[in-house]
Amino acid sequence: MLSFEMFIPFFITTIIFAYIPGPAMLYTAAQTISRGQSSGLMAALGIHLGGYGHVIAAAAGLTLLFHAVPVLYIMVKIMGAVYLVWLGIQMFRTRAPTEFATSDFRKAKSVKRAFFESVAVEILNPKTAIFYLAYLPQFIDVSGSFPVWLQFIALGSIVNLTFSSADIVCVLLAEFILSRLKKSNRMQKVMQKIGGAIFISLGVNVALQRN
Repeated sequence: MLSFEMFIPFFITTIIFAYIPGPAMLYTAAQTISRGQSSGLMAALGIHLGGYGHVIAAAAGLTLLFHAVPVLYIMVKIMGAVYLVWLGIQMFRTRAPTEFATSDFRKAKSVKRAFFESVAVEILNPKTAIFYLAYLPQFIDVSGSFPVWLQFIALGSIVNLTFSSADIVCVLLAEFILSRLKKSNRMQKVMQKIGGAIFISLGVNVALQRN
């Protein structure tokens, strides 16, 4: 496993990567803006759990398939992009709930939907898989006492937790800003459309990226 001298630069670099604003932060902020803090936090949890899928895939060597079969990478990327655009369109089409109409059941349904959508979004993001494959091997000790796959899972889990902490901070900041705005029905509709626009822009950006 990593020595203390190697762990410190690994952890510092991971924090820097995690807290640079990126798509995951925008995504969780969009969920918070359009559906509230609970949905934003569940979105962060969904992304976190989906991230472990990529960690396990990297540990098993499955991520190498994206390099060996570029068409597979493109297909997964396009699927993820289309899904994000579809989610954004759904936010435009769905009426923002009024205070009177919003029941505990509807809130719970919205939170659950945010969670499952986020798991799917993260799993369908091949760039996350490529990131783990490119980043983690720099800190893997092939001659260490622990097997390589276990080192992948251990270091990948640390990376995933660090990135999720940044997502949670983003959710809290978005909620803090929203709490300062007047929560009228009109404002709720505007916030939902802003969230939908962010989703669509993320999807288009993913689709147009060349790598």
